[in-house]
Amino acid sequence: MTATLEPTAPEAGPTTQTLPARIREHATADPARVCMREKRFGIWQDITWFDYWDTVQLVGHALLELGIEPGDRVAIHSENRPEWLYADIGTVAIRGITMGLYPTNPAAEVSYLLQDSGSKILIAEDQEQVDKALEVEGECPDLQWIVYLEPRGVRDYEHEKLMSWEDFLARGREHRERDPSAVERLMAEANEDDVVTLIYTSGTTGPPKGAMLTNGNVAFAMETLIADGGFYNPPPTHDDVILSYLPLCHVAERAATTWTNAQAGVTVHFAESIETVQANLKEVQPTLFFAVPRIWEKIYAGIHIKMNAASLLKKLVYGFGMKLATRIGDELVKREGNHTVLTRTLYAIGYPLVFRALRDRVGLRKVRAAGSGAAPIAPEVLRFFFGIGVIIYEIYGMTENCAVATVNRPGRVKLGTVGEPQPGIDLKIDEETGEILTRHPAVFAGYWNKPDKTAETIDHDGWLHTGDVGEWVDGTHVKIVDRIKDIIITAGGKNISPSEIENSLKTSPFIKEAVVIGDQKPYLTALIGIELDTVGDWAQRRKIPYTTYRDLSEKEEVLKLVQGVIAKTNERFARVENIRKFRMMPKELDHEDGELTATQKVKRTSMHDMFGYLVTDMYENRTGFPGGDLVEVHVGARAAEAAEDDGEVAEVAEGHADEASAARDETSEGAA
Repeated sequence: MTATLEPTAPEAGPTTQTLPARIREHATADPARVCMREKRFGIWQDITWFDYWDTVQLVGHALLELGIEPGDRVAIHSENRPEWLYADIGTVAIRGITMGLYPTNPAAEVSYLLQDSGSKILIAEDQEQVDKALEVEGECPDLQWIVYLEPRGVRDYEHEKLMSWEDFLARGREHRERDPSAVERLMAEANEDDVVTLIYTSGTTGPPKGAMLTNGNVAFAMETLIADGGFYNPPPTHDDVILSYLPLCHVAERAATTWTNAQAGVTVHFAESIETVQANLKEVQPTLFFAVPRIWEKIYAGIHIKMNAASLLKKLVYGFGMKLATRIGDELVKREGNHTVLTRTLYAIGYPLVFRALRDRVGLRKVRAAGSGAAPIAPEVLRFFFGIGVIIYEIYGMTENCAVATVNRPGRVKLGTVGEPQPGIDLKIDEETGEILTRHPAVFAGYWNKPDKTAETIDHDGWLHTGDVGEWVDGTHVKIVDRIKDIIITAGGKNISPSEIENSLKTSPFIKEAVVIGDQKPYLTALIGIELDTVGDWAQRRKIPYTTYRDLSEKEEVLKLVQGVIAKTNERFARVENIRKFRMMPKELDHEDGELTATQKVKRTSMHDMFGYLVTDMYENRTGFPGGDLVEVHVGARAAEAAEDDGEVAEVAEGHADEASAARDETSEGAA
């Protein structure tokens, strides 16, 4: 974008340095430096700090021209791209409040979020998002304008609320000519209690709630997560490169992209889409990389798929490298991520043979700091990446505390934990409930228009109740057990964390989703979703024909494959935590069908609604659906023994024996 005016500074600034003020500082200090890159027509296009700040000002002026006042909400419905940041920072610059929507939000959710937030302007990326907005705009009385970024398919629409991005910026230029200092005046009036964004919760237990984050919240989070280093060592600088691909309406990506860029001046590359992340990773080769477990698991599974199809020589070399990686990973885990002479020697051998090429092909060759958060990740996946030279530091936080809680730090990594409390914060674990509580300046201001929910979450002493059950490891690190609401209490009264079992199952490259069931039941069962790419590749190499996801998941060979994964997982857990039966999900889970949140977390209540018939099948000894019963459970004496060992009542033991007898009949009829 061509700049038209030099950035100007206000006479006085806010006591808390705001995001727009930080962008202005970078633009003033080094205007020609590249701060962002976007791929257009196959070529990465540079955006300088001057361009960034100039466009932010134009957006601020345009919003003022359209009547936006301090405290008004501006919604953004788009994939990650520069305009997301322009709209976000431009809104905050005039003391407005941004609200992001996930690109996958269906029209019904778009309606709810626009209504609940009372957004006056919606920045919509393309025809898909515009169509959703037009479908529900009659239900959103506060919505005044829909500004679209991509004209294709929309330019011929005739609607009084529609406006193109170009026309929007043109209004900004006109307003700036009339009142050049309007944006700067509002920036100077900002204070630390100003709400800058509403980040809506995922809605796993009910309608999403808008968490209000303030200037003060964000400033403390940036200082703690970025300036103080966090898992970065040393802290990020303008020489670092990141890839932005997770939804920017989520607190994790807002911190990883917008806040890290503003605080440290790193260069942001915007992925073309979530589907192209691995290709873009290889092109960009970032130095800092944050991912949710699903991404790490996908990279891990992709490596296995490619090596299965490799030549014999490559398989032999890879096998040798993996033996080295296993030894290195085991040693690093034992020594909390600290190298020894042995691990450095083994890595020096493996790097030129395998590790360098492997890391280059998955886009991690230059990564100096990698993080994982937003959900639990299987230790086996972490150990693999440790072994090839990519130390992944688990970090824990949530929207309501701006992602500031705990982090594993270099040289102090305890696998299976989410690390130590961040410096400058209070964190404790409730002695009675085991709930993790945090208290610090980044704890949110409350839920938008929901004071009752706010009171349930922040107590009178200022402690944020996270809803996560945790425990101390060695008195220094925190281990997440599970969400309080997800803990399973069996018929025998045993408390079981399903996430640990589920994550262990998902370590297998063949398993994409696993939902463990058993609340108030005599034993555990599971709903299993396969990883289509990996299992499809596995089936093709064995000449097993299939047509659809469902067809593949119902193949006898696939059922036996899954049964083997479950049996192996059962060996890692106590008998009471063993899965006794499973059923295959007939479809891939989808956000639009209400089975996943926008952050790809399984909605357990939806699982019971959508697949309740499969759950009933497992507990009533039916045989009408594809799935499996583990053979070892089907011995009456052993089932009764298991119930006794688990401390379950005699009636439950008898139920197991009956189950076992019926299961033998099922097995004889051909159940997998």
